[in-house]
Amino acid sequence: MRGAGAWAPLCLLLAAARPSRLQPPERPVFTCGGILTGESGFIGSEGFPGVYPPNSKCTWKITVPEGKVVVLNFRFIDLESDNLCRYDFVDVYNGHANGQRIGRFCGTFRPGALVSSGNKMMVQMISDANTAGNGFMAMFSAAEPNERGDQYCGGRLERPSGSFKTPNWPDRDYPAGVTCVWHIIAPKNQLIELKFEKFDVERDNYCRYDYVAVFNGGEVNDAKRIGKYCGDSPPAPIVSEKNELLIQFLSDLSLTADGFIGHYKFRPKKLPTTTAVPVTTTFPVTVGLKPTVALCQQKCKRTGTLESNYCSSNFVLAGTVITTVTRGGSLHATVSIINIYKEGSLAIQQAGKNMSAKVIVVCKQCPLLRRGLNYIIMGQVGEDGRGKIMPNSFIMMFKTKNQKLLNALKNKQC
Repeated sequence: MRGAGAWAPLCLLLAAARPSRLQPPERPVFTCGGILTGESGFIGSEGFPGVYPPNSKCTWKITVPEGKVVVLNFRFIDLESDNLCRYDFVDVYNGHANGQRIGRFCGTFRPGALVSSGNKMMVQMISDANTAGNGFMAMFSAAEPNERGDQYCGGRLERPSGSFKTPNWPDRDYPAGVTCVWHIIAPKNQLIELKFEKFDVERDNYCRYDYVAVFNGGEVNDAKRIGKYCGDSPPAPIVSEKNELLIQFLSDLSLTADGFIGHYKFRPKKLPTTTAVPVTTTFPVTVGLKPTVALCQQKCKRTGTLESNYCSSNFVLAGTVITTVTRGGSLHATVSIINIYKEGSLAIQQAGKNMSAKVIVVCKQCPLLRRGLNYIIMGQVGEDGRGKIMPNSFIMMFKTKNQKLLNALKNKQC
């Protein structure tokens, strides 16, 4: 049961949502979804500040005047917490139909201001049958597309070249509690080159607090994430796979830093060449590999050492197996990450300060992963961003004494 003190902020928020009148106003009633138009307004989960109902799907479609963009600020959020936001969550989209997803949120972490690229935004809340909370309340408002300052950043970039930067750059540090999304769109026959000129984002070994993430395509999708960056070293130049890139910047509610400025330009797609591919020791990606009898009758024994397997693995991590499920002879597992030493193209999910990844043990008992135990896992990555673990993949129990060697391998040039 929540303490009485927890309700004080809710009372203040509800008071802010009411129109000012001389007589005592009625408490606003929040329903499941709706159509909202105008310069500003409030939305909230059904029955807020009461506990939201189970098994619900509510959609709010927001429209502000033509020529302006929608700015959404969460004033309060309390949804079932899950490090992957799989159960109860709020999704925010550009536009009203088939729009780019700007973000997904759950738990009690309040994101910064979310800004659409046009005058329409859609918010959708989904709940399952189990644990609930008090829901959410958010305020939307209209803003000029190029407005900058402590709250606004991001947008749609379609010119052949341009720049993007954190709020307040270069005069002072970026503010806390900001979410920015830049969506770069080139013509169909062109690619996008991206380069960061200056870069200073709060440092953390796993970029859990403030970070920049870059995605192929037009939405936040961990399977298409190119990289996640923080610290004071600019990322290497990036080239898109197709004609769209999405850049997401998020700062939490504590430390901040100088920020960054980046530049992009369009370039034509190059025709395929016959240039020989350099020979490496990396095994082919095992996309769609099935647990055949021949494969799964191989001797289940790892070969080599941590050192000898490091460079040939697409990803290397230490983590705790938190869920396992058998499907079609393979084991699908979710691993809560303790440390990641080599990310490769592995899709990493993040909720608050928790990070996790999905792996598939192609032959379900070889190698054997048990829920609740800590492992060092090395493997390849499929096109869906999930790790693929083969009978000869290098897996071993994780012990603290392994840390020193793994940290040394992390700095190794492969």
